[in-house]
Amino acid sequence: MLDTSPLQYLIFAALILFGLGFITFITGAVILIARSRNKDIYTVTQQTSQIMKKSLAEDVAGLVGNASALLTAMNDLARTQNGIGIILIIVGVILMFFSSYVLWYITFKAS
Repeated sequence: MLDTSPLQYLIFAALILFGLGFITFITGAVILIARSRNKDIYTVTQQTSQIMKKSLAEDVAGLVGNASALLTAMNDLARTQNGIGIILIIVGVILMFFSSYVLWYITFKAS
């Protein structure tokens, strides 16, 4: 049978918490990087703006409204993806900081 102390359980929990924080941080960074490399959204946005210009020249009101709604939706999608990435990065940093503080406290204060 393993003889483990509560201090060892706390160290193990802090290490797991740090690992989860690191994974969360990396996930947020990957989301932000993938968002900056996503060419599909850029292509659709460019094509929609060209359709809007053409429809304005030909005076097609319904097409302008639909293209405008599509551009608004694309902007909202981009903002949502960036927000999720930033929140994951912040949560990851907080988890890593908290677990590092717990390990530091155990190492220097509890000894």
